[in-house]
Amino acid sequence: MPKNTDLLTIDLFDDDTEINPRRIVLAENAVILRSYAIDLAADLIGSINAIIAQAPLRQMQTPNGYTMSVRTTSCGALGWVSDAQGYRYERIDPNTEQSWPAMPKTFLELANNAAKEAGFNNFTPDSCLINSYEAGAKLSLHQDKNERDFSAPIVSVSLGLPAIFLFGGNVRSERPQRYRLLHGDVVVWGGSSRLAFHGIEPLIDGIHPLTGKRRINLTFRKVM
Repeated sequence: MPKNTDLLTIDLFDDDTEINPRRIVLAENAVILRSYAIDLAADLIGSINAIIAQAPLRQMQTPNGYTMSVRTTSCGALGWVSDAQGYRYERIDPNTEQSWPAMPKTFLELANNAAKEAGFNNFTPDSCLINSYEAGAKLSLHQDKNERDFSAPIVSVSLGLPAIFLFGGNVRSERPQRYRLLHGDVVVWGGSSRLAFHGIEPLIDGIHPLTGKRRINLTFRKVM
């Protein structure tokens, strides 16, 4: 499906799902699957709460000493970590000194099915980063490049409050496009877009019936 700027404008300012397309092409090998996870949302939130009980959310430090506004945790064989030593994946949660919680079957199936829907077969993530946003929290433009396996896509699931997603090119200087992500939306990117710069604008305050004053994002990756 060719990129259509008129549809992008509708998407940004109109929540009518009868008008909005169910699939929005961001770039080659990159799509938004509208409401793809909506029927699983309650189960996903329950699993997220259980994971957080084992591996609590925390605000990580970037290598230059900046405190991230987003609170994070992980599940799966590997968890993403940031501190003075740099960005990396670890098998042990440095806060609890225990293995990260196992990735629930529903997570694995959702990630695999969404990747397949976007044209990427046989995606089996070994890490799921859980980001929790509250009002004002953001994620600056960045690339997901701490993984060893760039042949696998990224699968990103949005739950709770809406957010403005920034999606650019493979160089930081390319101006990103803005897309409004809603509860249940899934973004998948890989192939030629695997190293695209992306981020989240500061979250607008609000209340969602499932997540309260938060937006929760699940980012599935194949690290090894």
